[in-house]
Amino acid sequence: MGTEPGTPAPTGSPGRMPLWRLAMLGVVRAFQGLVTHPLQRMWRSADPIDAFGLNHLTSVAGDALLAIALSDSIFFSVPVGQARWRVTAYLLLTMLPLALAGPLMAPILDRAGPRRSITFAAALARAVLAILLAPRLATNWLFPLALAILVCSKVHSIAKNALTMAYASKRDGLMRANARLGRVGVAGAVAAVPFGVIALKAIDPAAPLYIAAAIYAGSAALCARLPHPGKQQRPPRRTDQHDRAPMGRVPRLQLPAMGEAGMRAAAGFLLFLLAFALRDQELPVLWFTILAGAGVLGGFVGDVVAPTLRTDRREEAVVVAAVTSAGVGALLASQLFGLPLLTVYAFAAGAVSEFARLAFQALMQRHAPPEALGRVFVRYEVVFQVAWVLGAFVPVLLPISFRTGMVVLALFYGVLAAVYMVRLRRRREGNAPPSPG
Repeated sequence: MGTEPGTPAPTGSPGRMPLWRLAMLGVVRAFQGLVTHPLQRMWRSADPIDAFGLNHLTSVAGDALLAIALSDSIFFSVPVGQARWRVTAYLLLTMLPLALAGPLMAPILDRAGPRRSITFAAALARAVLAILLAPRLATNWLFPLALAILVCSKVHSIAKNALTMAYASKRDGLMRANARLGRVGVAGAVAAVPFGVIALKAIDPAAPLYIAAAIYAGSAALCARLPHPGKQQRPPRRTDQHDRAPMGRVPRLQLPAMGEAGMRAAAGFLLFLLAFALRDQELPVLWFTILAGAGVLGGFVGDVVAPTLRTDRREEAVVVAAVTSAGVGALLASQLFGLPLLTVYAFAAGAVSEFARLAFQALMQRHAPPEALGRVFVRYEVVFQVAWVLGAFVPVLLPISFRTGMVVLALFYGVLAAVYMVRLRRRREGNAPPSPG
């Protein structure tokens, strides 16, 4: 028997479910698949890298909220001229954290026990400092307190490198472990940004900092679940044995470090070139949000793809491909200033930068002597941080146009690729066995 014409279908019929309910159901299912289920799996996992992943996720989420609060106070809510000197002061501050924290941490990073305590202290200190900073964003305390939080963030980054090497399984290796933590960090930042923006717009500029403080406190609590990393297996060292990494320098890493430093400098240059170009043309903040999101998404894709690359020529392939593609993209972007092309370029720049970062991290963790890992990591992170800041200083201090800046960036990529290839060829020729004769 059929339903009489004109009779409404039963309320529970799936074919008559309202579209808004279907949309809400889709959002809930997507949230469960992308957020809830992965977090539950990491919480129940016995893999140490998953336990540390939860700690790292909350740390990055708190840093993302901090960035939202600082970007509004330093850049978006002030006139362009005032923003330039505020950004200059902020860039100067970003050079200090590793210089302050690195020498203190390097000697103890190679010990097993303090790493978890360092991670806990860095998270708890950021929670307290964020609470202190929140009501003082418009005062002279802004930069000193922001510097203190940045120092603690760098402390977490330094300890993260040592813990990653300790927790990475032999099956996955360092590249996969670093990439997994990179994906987790992106997920934490993406999840935190909407809450930060809503709190900033709906409440006040200090609201994201209070949320960040709560997340940092949760990150500190998660340190209690971290397993003891265990002692590193160090080869016995004789008293007459030379230091294998004097001043943190490893000869095998000099050429990859040059390429990575160049990529970091270009990234700093591009970020602030875009930021001031958008402000000079009085474009909406939505543009910057879309471009920043594209760069983050590109980094996430890099974390997914990088572990699948072959390992025999990873270093050369990653650097050459990254520099070449970035240079071509810069030339295209210099001719077409539009949101679609800039979004694609930001995505590609984020991906290739992440490729280079992961490749160098794996090389560093593989070739640095175990007894010198702390000072090796600090040395190269200081170099990369300074390279990023120096690259960022150019568009901040020199009001160059976007088109001119992108042409300069493309030329820089070309010079970097040429120098890298020449030095790579010389290194191969120097390592080649002599021909029989």
